[in-house]
Amino acid sequence: MKNFTVILYLIALSLVLFSSCEDEIIDRRIYTANVPIYMSNADFKAGLKIKEPQDLVNPGKIYFKDSYIFINEMYKGIHVFDNSDPSDPQNISFIELPSNLDIAIADNFLYADSYTDLVVIDISDIHNPIEIYRIDSAFPYSIPPYDTNYPLTDIDESKGVVIGFEIQEITEEITVTEMELRDRGIFFFDALGFTEMSKSNITNGSGTSIGIAGSMSKFMIYDHYLYTLFLSQMKLFDISTLNQPLESNDISIAWDIETLFRYEDKMFIGAQTGMYIYDLSSPGNPTYISEFTHAQSCDPVVVEDDIAYVTLRSGTRCGGILNQLDVLDVSDVTNPIHLKSYSFYNPHGLGIDNGTLFICDGESGLKIFDAQDPLSISDNQIAHFESINSKDVIPLGDILLMIGNEGLYQYDYTDLSNLKLLSIIPVTEQ
Repeated sequence: MKNFTVILYLIALSLVLFSSCEDEIIDRRIYTANVPIYMSNADFKAGLKIKEPQDLVNPGKIYFKDSYIFINEMYKGIHVFDNSDPSDPQNISFIELPSNLDIAIADNFLYADSYTDLVVIDISDIHNPIEIYRIDSAFPYSIPPYDTNYPLTDIDESKGVVIGFEIQEITEEITVTEMELRDRGIFFFDALGFTEMSKSNITNGSGTSIGIAGSMSKFMIYDHYLYTLFLSQMKLFDISTLNQPLESNDISIAWDIETLFRYEDKMFIGAQTGMYIYDLSSPGNPTYISEFTHAQSCDPVVVEDDIAYVTLRSGTRCGGILNQLDVLDVSDVTNPIHLKSYSFYNPHGLGIDNGTLFICDGESGLKIFDAQDPLSISDNQIAHFESINSKDVIPLGDILLMIGNEGLYQYDYTDLSNLKLLSIIPVTEQ
C-alpha cells in the first residue's frame, strides 16, 4: 500500500510544463527510491579474491565438508572455518565472491553462483583457494533484495553488476512519450532468494566425496551432476570432469521452486505451493514422479526412511499465513499422503537424523523432537533453545550446526538427554 501512496503523492506533486514545442509535455517528479549500486563488469569478471578472515555480518546458507564449515556472507562471499575442534572453530579466510548465495563441493572443487555465473574454485589448498573455471551467464539475471517500501529505479546493465541498493531522493523530468517507453513494470521487480541436506549426500555413488548443505539450499550434487534451482527451472551441470563442468539439461518444474533435498535415488523439491518428487535413477535426466500440494508458503523439505518433513512459514515474499510442520508418508513416492500437521511459530530450515528432528522456529529458537512416531511429534519435545533467531541446521551424527541471525551455533547431541552448546561464531554488527 505504501507504494501506491507514494505514486499518488508523486502525481499530486507533478508539474506539467509546456516547452517551446506545443505538443511536448514534461512531467517533473520528486520521489524516494532504491538506486542501484554497481560493480563494473571488469571488476566482476576479475575473479574471486582471498582475504583475511572476516567477521560474520549477514550470514546466509551453510555447508560442511571434511571438517570445514563454509558460511555464505549474503551477496558478498564465503567464510571458511576449520572445525577440527567444534568447541573452538578457527576462522581461516574469506572468499570474496560478488552476489554469491549457494555452494556445493565435490572432492576439492567448490561450485558457487556469482551473479549470473557459475564459478569453480579449487580448494585443495584450503588456505589458498583458486578460481579455475567460470561459466558465463549460466543463471538468469537477478538482483539483490531491496526495500520494498520504495520503488526501484531503472537498472542499467551496461554499468555493470548490481551489488546492492541505497535509498535516495530522485528528481527527474521526462516527456510523456518517455514515460510510455519506460512503463515496463520495473518498479515491481522482485528480488530472487537463492534460496542438499542429508547424510546420504556424503556417499555419492560415483566415488566422489561431496559435502552436506542445509535444508535451504538450491544446489545439490549427485552422481556426476550438479543440480541447481533458478526461477522455474532445474539446471543441470555435468561435472564428470570436476574442474570443468558442462551445461547439461534444463528441466521446467514450477515457478515457485525453492529447495533441493536428495534421499537415496529420489529428489525432493520444496516449492511455495507444494513438494515435488523426482526420480534420479537416470541422474542426467531426472523424471517427475509425483507432487504434494499445500497452501502457498515457503517450505524446505527433508526426508528419512518413509517420512518427509516440510515446514511452512508466513511473513515472507512467498506469501501465505501458515506456520506449521507437515508430515507426509512417502513410502509410495507416486502418492505422498499427508499424515499430520503441527503448529509452530515461524519455522524455517530443518534436519532429521535417526529419528531426531531439528526445527529452526525463527525467533522462537531451535526446537528438537523425538520423531520416531510421526503422529505424536509435538508430545515428544527433547529440547528448546530459546532467545536465538534460528534459520537452518546441518546434523552431522553427533554435532549439530545451526545458523541464525546471531551467528553459527554448534551443539553436541550425542546424548539427547544432555545436549551441550559447544561454540558460537557470533555475528558482528556493522
